[in-house]
Amino acid sequence: MNILNVLLILFIGTFAGFINVVAGGGSLLTLPMLIFLGLPSAVANGTNRVALTMQNIIAIWNFKRKGFFDYKLGITLSIPAVLGSIVGSRIAISIPDEVFNKILAVVMFIIIFTLIKKPKKKAEDVEEELTKKKKIILGITFFFMGIYGGLLQAGTGFIIITSLTLLSSLSLVSINSIKVIVTFFYVLSSLVVFIISGNVDWIFGLVLAVGNGIGGYLGSNFSINKGDVWIKRVLIVMVSVMAIKLLFGW
Repeated sequence: MNILNVLLILFIGTFAGFINVVAGGGSLLTLPMLIFLGLPSAVANGTNRVALTMQNIIAIWNFKRKGFFDYKLGITLSIPAVLGSIVGSRIAISIPDEVFNKILAVVMFIIIFTLIKKPKKKAEDVEEELTKKKKIILGITFFFMGIYGGLLQAGTGFIIITSLTLLSSLSLVSINSIKVIVTFFYVLSSLVVFIISGNVDWIFGLVLAVGNGIGGYLGSNFSINKGDVWIKRVLIVMVSVMAIKLLFGW
């Protein structure tokens, strides 16, 4: 690893950590970057989770410090997500690089479409208690989200935001605080699977963790509504370029 790679990882990691907490989709930048820097897809997948773990620890601490910390709902939804992530991680380890890259590219294009079409959360929405039925639906949803997160991780923030937006009237800030709790637990469980299988590059992972940690702190401090428009534009452009490169290999 040379100094240019270190600076690139820190820059992309900080930006990715920021948008991961504010909205989601940061792994759509960090995962392809690690692959482009020469890591096999399974190793890039596992290495990315080292940084995500650090990012979410810092974000959880900051959300809690500012009074946004629904640990009960966060832990409840984390349980099925963790179970799903273990399943997804084992699948990810066995997938050939070429197949993984094509799947990731397709997912990127789907996320771009979701970004463009996703409605903005109304500021006047109020908090409400989730019914038992909605909690069951969320539990099932988060199990399959965990499978996807263990397999790819990229874009799971959007899935969490969309699920909680459709099934509750929680504010977007509260949803994001729950998102970082759930993400921490299922990413940590999937990281164990990647570590045991030897699919983690610790040098890349620790450098990226510094960037993601800084971004997680900045993102949890940032007003979501103010940053939404320009983050979407930049993300759409960068993800489009990376998806085309992964898909066509140029």
